[in-house]
Amino acid sequence: MFGDLLAQPVRPALGEKGAPPDSLAILCAWADEIRAGHLGVRANADNGADEALARSRGAEGIGLCRTEHLFLGPDRLPVVRKMILAVGEEEEAAALDELREVQRGDFAAILEAMDGLPVTVRLLDPPLHEFLPDVASLDLKAAIEGLSAEEERLCEAARNCKEQNPMLGTRGVRLGVVKPGPYAMQVRALLDAAEARATAGGHPVVEVMIPLTVTGEELARARSWVEDAVAEHPAGRLEVAVGTMVETPRAALKADELAARADFFSFGTNDLTQMTFGFSRDDVEARMMSLYLERGLIPANPFQTIDQDAIGELIRLAVTRGRAVNPALKLGVCGEHGGDPASIDFFSRAGLDHVRCSPYRVPIARLAAAQAVLAMPSR
Repeated sequence: MFGDLLAQPVRPALGEKGAPPDSLAILCAWADEIRAGHLGVRANADNGADEALARSRGAEGIGLCRTEHLFLGPDRLPVVRKMILAVGEEEEAAALDELREVQRGDFAAILEAMDGLPVTVRLLDPPLHEFLPDVASLDLKAAIEGLSAEEERLCEAARNCKEQNPMLGTRGVRLGVVKPGPYAMQVRALLDAAEARATAGGHPVVEVMIPLTVTGEELARARSWVEDAVAEHPAGRLEVAVGTMVETPRAALKADELAARADFFSFGTNDLTQMTFGFSRDDVEARMMSLYLERGLIPANPFQTIDQDAIGELIRLAVTRGRAVNPALKLGVCGEHGGDPASIDFFSRAGLDHVRCSPYRVPIARLAAAQAVLAMPSR
């Protein structure tokens, strides 16, 4: 029914004000009727402008707001570094208060753009070294012209944060365990924004996602940070769902353990693919993926279309084990696979509630989700 349109480029031609062309909009409306109650479509977006674009293309909420992207702006990065360099609780608290102000504004714009629809905010995920200058660059500058006192401190902090394998190191919830201040600050800023939206007559729907949890104890501790912040906040009457990203094989295999402490799961299929295959995505795609495909060593690029044999098996196990413990558990996916038609068909069959993709892929995801529903044996 929609096959020809699914073959179109990811960014189809736009109509007025960035909306899809009329013919696509009509087909998407038909598709929405078919998939209603089966498979929702949300967007991955990090600021008010992207959220507004996603909504104009039919997204039914924000499935992933990557808060670290908000920290990298020229007006935010110095404050983040101030927090990293803080000496003592008082200095760190002052930096966190400053960050809370800018995060409040970020979240206010997002909640306004998506008023009445769910917004899933992922707490800080990457390791702290990503917010610091490159040590080699600072060493070169030190040798040529010398460093200022602040640059010396940044260089020392960058050395202290350096890890042999940072993507498997102190990131995600592990960073929260080591340095809980930023997580508490983010939740309070989100509650500030939600309270302001509600006071203005809006209807904020807030979900907090904890990244990279691998044990139930880890998630229980992280959930307590969120619940404590909610209880202490004037907006404590606001209901906040708390969930986690399932992005490691252990998390998928121990989904029953996590589901006892979670309102929702979001499968982070990019990291789950990397960790299950043992592929470093950037290196493998640049150096060997084409060769592997040409020689038939793998049937498709697993970072573009979900590997149903292994990654798919982990997802199916997690769905079964998670819902056995928590039948009300909501399930979504927020990797790039959420915008791939073949992957969407698999996610529908696996029993997920919604997929998430970039704002530009939302119309394609809506059509693919409807096709997946039409292909269900019960229809």
